[in-house]
Amino acid sequence: MKKILFVIVLISSFILKAQTLSYTDEAVLFSTDDNYGTARYTGLSGAFGALGGDMTAVDINPAGLAVFNNAEISSTLSYRDSDITTSFYGNTINNSEDYVRFSQIGGVYALKIYGDSKFKKIAFGINYNLIKNFDENYIVEGNSGVADFVDDPYLNYDDDETNNIYYENVDNQFFGNFTDGTLDRLSFSFATQYEDILYVGASLNFQHLSFYQHAKYEEENNDGNGNTLRAYTNEYLRTLGNGFNLGIGAIVKPVQNLRLGISYQFPIRFHISERFIEEITIIVSNNSQEPYKENYEPNYFDYEIKTSSKLTGSIAYIFGKTGLVSLDYIYQPYNETKLTPSGEFIDENQEMSNRLRNTSSFKIGTEWRYNILSFRGGYRLIQNPYKNADSSFDLTGYSFGLGVKFTQNLKLDFAYDKYSYSDQYQFLNIDGVEPAKLEHDNNRFTSTLVINF
Repeated sequence: MKKILFVIVLISSFILKAQTLSYTDEAVLFSTDDNYGTARYTGLSGAFGALGGDMTAVDINPAGLAVFNNAEISSTLSYRDSDITTSFYGNTINNSEDYVRFSQIGGVYALKIYGDSKFKKIAFGINYNLIKNFDENYIVEGNSGVADFVDDPYLNYDDDETNNIYYENVDNQFFGNFTDGTLDRLSFSFATQYEDILYVGASLNFQHLSFYQHAKYEEENNDGNGNTLRAYTNEYLRTLGNGFNLGIGAIVKPVQNLRLGISYQFPIRFHISERFIEEITIIVSNNSQEPYKENYEPNYFDYEIKTSSKLTGSIAYIFGKTGLVSLDYIYQPYNETKLTPSGEFIDENQEMSNRLRNTSSFKIGTEWRYNILSFRGGYRLIQNPYKNADSSFDLTGYSFGLGVKFTQNLKLDFAYDKYSYSDQYQFLNIDGVEPAKLEHDNNRFTSTLVINF
C-alpha cells in the first residue's frame, strides 16, 4: 500500500498530515549528487569531464579512464561540517552537526597496445563512490497562528455538540527532521585510446540507496477559556533500493593542448522498498483519562523511480606540465522523472511534470604544479530543479586543494569544499501557512591516498 499522506483516526475524522518527504521531493533527492569524490576531483569542484586521469572523473565521463598510463588505486576519507539555520514566523534556530565518511575507493589498470594498431591503449576500472550522504538533523520552532489540531478527541465526538471544545489558539509549534543513510555507486568501466586524438569509454553503474527519516511534530494550543491541548506526532520512513544505469562518453583532442569532452548518463532505474509508520498522541487538560493515542501498523510499499538523465559537455586546456583550466556544463531534465507503477502514481507524476524543470549547471576548476606540489581551485553553480525556485535556491560552492607527490608512486591529496543553498520545508500542509525557511552551509574536508604501480 502506498505511503499514506492522510490518516483518519479510528473514532473520529481527525486528520494527521504527513511531515515526511513527498514522493516528488524523494525523487529529486535521489537524482542529485553531493560532489563527493577524490580530493583532486573535489579540489577542482568536479570540473573533470574533459580531463580524466582520476577515478571519480571516470564516473562523470568513462572515456577519462584511458587517460591513465599505469595501474593506480586511490582511497578517500571525507569530513563534513553542516550548519542549517531554520526560520519559522520570526523564530530562528541554528543547527550544527558534523559527519565523517569513507567516500571512495577504486582502481584502474591501463594496458598499452603495441604494434600497428591505431588503438594505443585500453583501460579497465572499478570504483566505489559516495553520491549522497543523507545525514542531516535540524529543528524548527515558532507560531504560525493557525492550529493543526483543533478538536477535542473525546468531547467533540461523543454525539453531544453542546460540550465541544475547539483549541483554535496556537501557543507553540515544533518540528524536528532527522535523516540518515547514503546513496552510493559501484562502477565498472572500460575505455580505449584511438591514436592521440580520441578517447571513448562506457561504464556500468550499480547504485545502492538507504534513506531513513524521522519527522516529529508537536503543537500546543488553547481554547481561550483555560483549556489546553498538546499534540505529538512521529512519522518514520525507511526507503531502501537498488538502481542501475549506463554511462558513455568521449574525449577529443583537436589540438595538442585542447580537450573536448561529452558524456551521457542514462536515467537510473531504482527498485524501491518503503516502510512508513506513524504515531499520534493528544493530551487535553480538561480530561483526566489517559492520553489519546493512535499507533498504526507499518505500511509497506514497493515501487520504481526512473530518474532524469544527465548530459555533460566539457572543455579543458592543458598548459603542458604546468597547469590546466577545465569547464563542465551539465544539463539535466528533471521533469522526466517518473514513478511506477504509473497507475498508482498518476497525481505524483503529474506533480513532478508540473513542478520540476530542466536544469543547467556549471563547474570550473584549475590546477597548477610546482615541483612536488599541485595547487587547485574550483567553483560550481548547480541550478535548483523546482520551477518556482529563485536563484537563492541554487547551490553555489568553491573549493581549494593541495596535492603532494612524495615519490613517483605515492601521492597524497587534500581538498576543502564550501557550498551553500537555501531551501524550504512545508511541514504544515495548511492553506495560508508558510513553509519553514532553511539556510544550508556546508564545509567539507577531503583527503585521498593515491598509489601508482
